[in-house]
Amino acid sequence: MKSVAVLGASGQLGQTLNYLVKDADGSFQFFSSDEVDITDKSSIENTFQKNQFDFCINCAAYTNVEAAESDIQNAFLVNATGVKNVAEVCKDLKIKLIHISTDYVFDGTKNEPYLANDTTNPISQYGRSKLKGEKHIKEILADYYIIRTSWLYSVYGKNFMKTIINWILEDKVVNITTEETGTPTSCLELGRFILYLATSKNIPCGIYNFSARGSTTWFGFAREIAMRYDSRKINNINSVESFKTKAKRPKYSVLDISNTEAIYNKSLKTWQAALSETINLFKSQESIT
Repeated sequence: MKSVAVLGASGQLGQTLNYLVKDADGSFQFFSSDEVDITDKSSIENTFQKNQFDFCINCAAYTNVEAAESDIQNAFLVNATGVKNVAEVCKDLKIKLIHISTDYVFDGTKNEPYLANDTTNPISQYGRSKLKGEKHIKEILADYYIIRTSWLYSVYGKNFMKTIINWILEDKVVNITTEETGTPTSCLELGRFILYLATSKNIPCGIYNFSARGSTTWFGFAREIAMRYDSRKINNINSVESFKTKAKRPKYSVLDISNTEAIYNKSLKTWQAALSETINLFKSQESIT
């Protein structure tokens, strides 16, 4: 049985993994940033030396794309220096690292799905900080898994799906951009793939793209959320061509997931089917509370 450390346990992906591990084959320990601060190498060392972990799943990240444009130092401290610290400890203790990265390492000019080995060229400070973290991993470790994913959402934390649902509950009329095309990805689906990597044998290391199948715009995503949560409110969601933001975002960041499908033992859902599962889970939690 594999022993697995999960960093960033209080984020939406960390919380989703905690929800999923009840069905996983392995021993998992979850650490929030208060318990293990990846910007402090000794914090990682002190915890990892007390245990004999086979894997480290690093979900810890600075994820506020807008704030990163002005808070550059902290974005790089977490997403680059912090990742370097994790990689160095994993190397010293012979722990295999699974690290979560992003579609924002690409510039969005390709207009067809990005392959895992395509040239990176981030156009935001967030994307640059995440790419720097990837480079540290590749320089330090011989064996690693880097998972690039896109447009994550879940029943936990703050994310686009929950924001749209809150607006629906408040009966707000909102304008959502059609300027960017990508693939919404459920933390449930990503979490299952991460657990597959952590509990399987002989999966080749390297960079994997992971998303649902298909693509849409943020407007299309919002309309689908409204339709599946409360279809009566779908006309509250209107389109706007562009929306002014601090951070530049790739106009097109759909990921080619063929390298993941080649090694994964499950069929990946369409983004609409994965969204339906997450909304149903969200509604079931609402009924409990």
